[in-house]
Amino acid sequence: MLVDSHCHLEYEGLVENQSAVLKRARDAGVGAFLNISTKRDEWDQVIGTASKQNDVWASVGIHPHNADDHSDLTCEELLATASHPKVIGLGETGLDYYYDHSDRAEQQRLFRIHIDVARETGLPVIIHTRDAEEDTLAILSDEMEKGRFPALIHCFTASSGFGEEVLRLGLSISLSGIVTFKNAKDLQEVAKAVPAERLLVETDSPFLAPVPHRGKPCEPGFVRDTAAFIAELRGDSIAELASYTTDNFYRLFSKAAA
Repeated sequence: MLVDSHCHLEYEGLVENQSAVLKRARDAGVGAFLNISTKRDEWDQVIGTASKQNDVWASVGIHPHNADDHSDLTCEELLATASHPKVIGLGETGLDYYYDHSDRAEQQRLFRIHIDVARETGLPVIIHTRDAEEDTLAILSDEMEKGRFPALIHCFTASSGFGEEVLRLGLSISLSGIVTFKNAKDLQEVAKAVPAERLLVETDSPFLAPVPHRGKPCEPGFVRDTAAFIAELRGDSIAELASYTTDNFYRLFSKAAA
């Protein structure tokens, strides 16, 4: 069994045929899905879908692109929503200095709010970081000194040095279909080096369809193609990689295992 540890089932390209999308994924051997939110008005949707599907879970959080629209977000509000039995993660959150759709200080403030709630609940922080390695590491290091919390870097595309540092801090790394792209040689080297007990796989669907699906809307079932590619890189069978990445998912997202 594989797990798609990061998908957006409420987004255009998936939501119109959500039942068929999930069936195709299950037929491809995907046994669990983490349905990710990026803003407050998606929380009810992702929780609603998870509540109707035994193998779908939800996250609640604010993407850095949307930070400026959530200046009123408090720890208490996020904590209350995260108490729902199907909510197993916080995010996605983090820093995005590539697009700078929101003020950087506000991105950082909301990132720390998610971390505060993670520390209180034990739910992992699902981190988006782009062109913001230095500040992401600074915040993670500072917050870990205040008290440890579970977290992962989703859709990892950063430098190998950044990867080494987040692993040192105790985070996990999730790889998307980007790793299958021809120009992703550096990322492929990272994929070989991540310890087996810290690796997860995802689609980030409907974005970033892996080879051989480039140019199509990505679906959760395509996580099998990404997993097969990574397994070959690492010298594992797909069954081996599926086994340890699934174990890692349930260990990190322990509320789902419970």
